[in-house]
Amino acid sequence: MAMAASRYNIVSYGAKPGGRTDSSKALLAAWTQACASREAATLYVPKGKFAVSKTVSFDGPCKNNAIVFQINGTLSAPSDYNVIGNSEEWIIFRHVKGVTVSGGILDGQGSGLWSCKNSGKSCPTGATSLKFANSNNIIITGLTSINSQMFHIVINECQDVTVQGAKISALEESPNTDGIHIGGSTKVNIFDSNIGTGDDCVSVGPGSSNLWIQKVICGPGHGISIGSLGKDVQEKGVRNVTVTNCTFTGTKNGVRIKTWGRPSNSFATDIHFQRAIINNVKNPIIIDQNYCDGNNNCPRQASGVKISDVTYKNIHGSSATEVAVKFDCSKTHPCSAIKLQDIELTYHNQPTKATCTNADGIALGILQPTSCL
Repeated sequence: MAMAASRYNIVSYGAKPGGRTDSSKALLAAWTQACASREAATLYVPKGKFAVSKTVSFDGPCKNNAIVFQINGTLSAPSDYNVIGNSEEWIIFRHVKGVTVSGGILDGQGSGLWSCKNSGKSCPTGATSLKFANSNNIIITGLTSINSQMFHIVINECQDVTVQGAKISALEESPNTDGIHIGGSTKVNIFDSNIGTGDDCVSVGPGSSNLWIQKVICGPGHGISIGSLGKDVQEKGVRNVTVTNCTFTGTKNGVRIKTWGRPSNSFATDIHFQRAIINNVKNPIIIDQNYCDGNNNCPRQASGVKISDVTYKNIHGSSATEVAVKFDCSKTHPCSAIKLQDIELTYHNQPTKATCTNADGIALGILQPTSCL
């Protein structure tokens, strides 16, 4: 980056390392200056641990389209989950263009909230650690996010976003700690990232299109999921998603499409899952159109979500269960134009099985399990 950029160090605005003094005001003061700058600007967090004890909202539009939020230290959320647990986000960027978040560690300190949730008590929903909303030309590079209360990174209603070299981790038993969630966004690229949480490594929500997910090492967690879709009757669909060269180890699912079992006008089409390595995964390849969380308003209903043009190619490795390929599609909107090519999945070195319900398509090349399409 050119050295001409103005640099705004949060310590100059009263932030103190050591993790005791709340730095949220200093972050916002530095942001206000960076956002008002007519030239490229850097918002700088030096080495050390900085407590950020309330939700910080970095709002645009700004006077420039080149702000780097450079984190060399750690930003730490409050350990008492009640402080930000009801506020949806911990750090959020809204209506910005050309922002890069580079390096550093976000520590969501979510373990207290997970314990509360797992005990069955009534608890706050939890805050997403980092969210971008209604923004474009965003880069997140070399960021580490640990122990988020809820989702780690959310990209909502954005365009042209690249996440590269992310390291995201939370315990396998941590509820709803998705690594990266994409909703209502287009042209999002995720590269070279290592994600292990208690939920999806990457999840794709309604209204997302033109996504490229490459070289994600996933596990523990629930795999890479499109969905859940069809929660609402009127809902935007998902189009043009490629998941390539990803590795799944010990996850609940590998590549998954998941929809609610109830009426909806949503869809998923032009989806490509290719060159995946599967290590001891319970459901390596799965379409589940009968999802019904808490049997909420959908027993015995058929999913209205139309799934079509889904390709699975060059997927190899080991299943943790005998059924390695499961297409459980909607009886009113069967899955169509599914394509399987060169799939080799074993179960304890034995052959695996495939099960199909309401699924139609073609199978080519080496196929283990034998296709049920």
